[in-house]
Amino acid sequence: MLIDMHAHVIPGDFPPVGDRAAGARWPAMEPAEDGARRLKPSGLLSQPVCWDVDERRRAMQANGVDAEVISPMPGLLGYAFGPDDGLDLCRHVNDTIASMTSQDPRRFFGLGIVPMQDPALAASELAKVKNAGLYGVEVASNVNGVLLGDDRFVDFFKEAESQDLAIFVHGLAPTFGDRFPQSAGGGFGVAAEIGIGAVSLLASGIFEKCPTLRIALSHGAGGFPLMLTRAQFFWGRTWNEEQPADGKAFETSPAAQARRFFYDSLVFDRRALRYLVDMLGTRQLLIGTDHPFMQREKPVGKTLRGLGLGAADVEDVTWNNAFRWLGIAAPALEQAWQTTSTTS
Repeated sequence: MLIDMHAHVIPGDFPPVGDRAAGARWPAMEPAEDGARRLKPSGLLSQPVCWDVDERRRAMQANGVDAEVISPMPGLLGYAFGPDDGLDLCRHVNDTIASMTSQDPRRFFGLGIVPMQDPALAASELAKVKNAGLYGVEVASNVNGVLLGDDRFVDFFKEAESQDLAIFVHGLAPTFGDRFPQSAGGGFGVAAEIGIGAVSLLASGIFEKCPTLRIALSHGAGGFPLMLTRAQFFWGRTWNEEQPADGKAFETSPAAQARRFFYDSLVFDRRALRYLVDMLGTRQLLIGTDHPFMQREKPVGKTLRGLGLGAADVEDVTWNNAFRWLGIAAPALEQAWQTTSTTS
């Protein structure tokens, strides 16, 4: 079995803008060729697989995926809107995802979004997210340039922990964009940004404040895992994670704290994936693809299965860990395929 925990959704339509302050920035869908729709104002051409459950199931079967954790395309987070418009957008997107998951609850597991530009409002919305049958929320690695480790987000994370909701941190536009070549944004910028977001959370002591919070980081957390070896040295002044001479407790070290995050496997190369396995362990890795905005490996998980890992380790990465992160028991996915294949 295999679950893709990093797969995105765009609603097939949006409420009319009306008299919203967002004005022309408010999202809208326009018909395009061959059943596609164009998302305004970005102009992104969106295929039916972005919102149609049957199309998604066909794509999953074609790529060896048994289930998906579906989350909104990060461009829909709406942090640039005022809180009221942001909340309206979040609720519409969340309703769309909840509807998709209700059509096949053993196949799709939904994550919602909340208006993080107003942390108190975002925290108050989490109960509604949970009541809609969603298992967590997606947040960006920064909120209008403010990193997630900032004190203003602590109460939000505490409420997510209280509601037993998972957090998926997705890399967004770099907070250092004015110092980064625009042409390198896709290849380096987002990866660097999620790495900085991870550092911010770790340095903030997030797991001391929220000891049972479950956080997953997109794109293998960018450069963060490689930074850990340097951070570990400066913490304990030893190589290879050897015990510090001063007797510091290892569980407080950067490396040990980093192993409390979950990480998707979207690093595109067996050498990078091997490093994640060696540094972080297979218990914290998840399969993620960024579908449908990146081409999936065929079959999904091919590189992972080529690393020579034991069967138990492969099962952890391909599905066990995803359900541990979501905080739920794994469904009978093989039976679900038989059910959906005879009713679709």
